[in-house]
Amino acid sequence: MHIVTSDPARSDATCTFSEDPELIIGTDESDINQLFSIIRGTGRLSDGSVAAVDRQTAEVRIFDETGRHLRSMGERGAGPGEFLDPYSLWVTAGDTLWVGNARPWRYNVFTAQGDFVRTVSVEPLYLNPSRAGGVLDNGYTVNSREESFRSPNFAAPDTLIVEIHDPAGRLVGSLAKLPHGTSGNISGAADNRWFSTLFEAEAEVDARGSTIVLAHGSKAEIQVLDETFSLRAIIRWFEPDREVTGADIRAWREEYQESRPRPSSPNAQANYDASLSSERPAADRFPAISSVRVGRDGRIWVHRYNRPREHRGWLAFSADGEFFCHMAELPGGVREFGEDYVLLLHLSELGLHTLQMHRLTTPETPAKLATSP
Repeated sequence: MHIVTSDPARSDATCTFSEDPELIIGTDESDINQLFSIIRGTGRLSDGSVAAVDRQTAEVRIFDETGRHLRSMGERGAGPGEFLDPYSLWVTAGDTLWVGNARPWRYNVFTAQGDFVRTVSVEPLYLNPSRAGGVLDNGYTVNSREESFRSPNFAAPDTLIVEIHDPAGRLVGSLAKLPHGTSGNISGAADNRWFSTLFEAEAEVDARGSTIVLAHGSKAEIQVLDETFSLRAIIRWFEPDREVTGADIRAWREEYQESRPRPSSPNAQANYDASLSSERPAADRFPAISSVRVGRDGRIWVHRYNRPREHRGWLAFSADGEFFCHMAELPGGVREFGEDYVLLLHLSELGLHTLQMHRLTTPETPAKLATSP
């Protein structure tokens, strides 16, 4: 195990993404397979095709590099290869597809050709979907569940318990227990609604390939584990200590009101007002991390936590923990980083999900292009 410490502010290494997407899936209204309700998971296969899971139809659809539909697998139901509520997708070694099914949490495993392989149910049973984690190339899965110790006055933090299961779904052991935010009640709210503390750091977990990452948003630090669950590296970087001010809270409330109109129903109005209430506490310091992703190539991507109206973007680290590049905010929700692409989730004008792939250019790209035949 080694510790790598860097200062990204001293580096001008930059990763960029193409302004226009190289692939768009979900906008061809003449093809029913292009219509998605909610895309719950996606991944790119070794031949360049892209898989996406649609929640409403409960199926996995695969499209070629031009966006043409190739095949589908799965359907709604409780039988082998069927989904009650498809939730997420991982493409593992050999283009094997692991697709999560919520409530109860289990995986359906398919080949890239659409053949159902097996169902893997985790033991003990998860009634709800895993909160974070992923599937490694060796078939071990990283799953997490939340223990809530809620108190009305925001005094008791929740805990995220991260667990390892073997390829048959049997529990191997607990990997970590991480604090995962606090919540409480606010006077006037309806339906016993609970509210989280503003700007509070939470646990971050991701797993892919042969890499597991664990972090807590309060620290600019990531623990990197290998496929044997041994600590491989600790990544640390210098991050300014940023105090939460009254101006930050006011800016958050302004953004909240700008982004969502006040609802019409009495209960929804009560909860809307409670969200903006001065009773709702805020953290003293902003977190360093908003989310962490393991790329398909082993790079580790960190989305930096933003103040209201701030856009700090991403930091990338190599698989060995060395700082790799800065990158601006992406124009959509990140679903997967690859060596030279990023898959993003977008919302169409009709409110439907679409998938876009943008070309990713890194500091290494020019050298690779220069030596290519």
